[in-house]
Amino acid sequence: MMDFRGRLMPWQQLDTPTTVISPAITPAPRDAWEVVLRSDPLALESQSPAWTDAACAAGPFEDASRLYETVDGRLLVLPMLRRRPSVGALSVEASNPPGWGVGGLLAPGSPTTAEVATVFSELAARRVVAQRLWPNPLTAASWATAAPVQARATERVAHLINLEGGFDYVWSKLFQKSSRRGARHAEREGVTVECDTTGRLIPEFHALHSQAVSRWSRLQHEPRWMAMRRHRHNDPLEKFEAIARCLRERCQVWVARVGAKPIASMIVLQGNNAYDFRAAMDEDYTRCRANDLLLRLAVCDACKAGCRSYYMGDSGHSATLGQF
Repeated sequence: MMDFRGRLMPWQQLDTPTTVISPAITPAPRDAWEVVLRSDPLALESQSPAWTDAACAAGPFEDASRLYETVDGRLLVLPMLRRRPSVGALSVEASNPPGWGVGGLLAPGSPTTAEVATVFSELAARRVVAQRLWPNPLTAASWATAAPVQARATERVAHLINLEGGFDYVWSKLFQKSSRRGARHAEREGVTVECDTTGRLIPEFHALHSQAVSRWSRLQHEPRWMAMRRHRHNDPLEKFEAIARCLRERCQVWVARVGAKPIASMIVLQGNNAYDFRAAMDEDYTRCRANDLLLRLAVCDACKAGCRSYYMGDSGHSATLGQF
């Protein structure tokens, strides 16, 4: 994750080799953006035009995406959201803003280090208050190498599962025995799972998520009213409804139940890769191991859909999530 302010001065030029790009077209034309998205094997759905539509519908943002063309004819797209109201030199932009997942540059076959460096240089020369980038973790090395000197980077631990071996290999070799036992235990406990792509299950997910926020506030000794107020501001029901409405079949809502009671849920964005965007569970049903069953089914579905990787988000400097 990177933030940078101000302009790149002559003595701050990048050492990384660059290429030549055309002046940016903003906002990026949707047809070109969609073509580049589908041709980038590392792309996540949080970099899609539909995701930008959802953010603009549910939050104080407008589309500030940027389309570039290199000297050899390659098209590059940088999803970008500008906070409203802000214009010109007072703009605050992000790819993507906090709470809206991974952004970063898209390119056919994935962007090269030279292309990242060139776009970084172009961004650094702009007159805006601040720009924030949360690049795809699979391209993190290029972004770190190409960062201008005034960029402030925050290291995060990303958790990804390589799906290219197929589900049987992934489940038997990449997951720990405890996760596999947990999934079988959930089935013995009578846990049932439903997956929907119409948005119908969003209220059930959001209720569990709100319940989890209340639990976290207790564990962190934070006043509940304060935590819930922040939750309603950052993650209102309307936000997830907009995501489901704009992404349609690319937004999966998984819900695990015991009887008729929802006990765990997660939202998975599925495109070239799968992105486990949000998850929540009822603490009183931890013993049922519903999360293990949800993850098994979501990973299996991602493998069937041909996804190359399954991104589980990041956890700051903690490697705990790596123990699948």
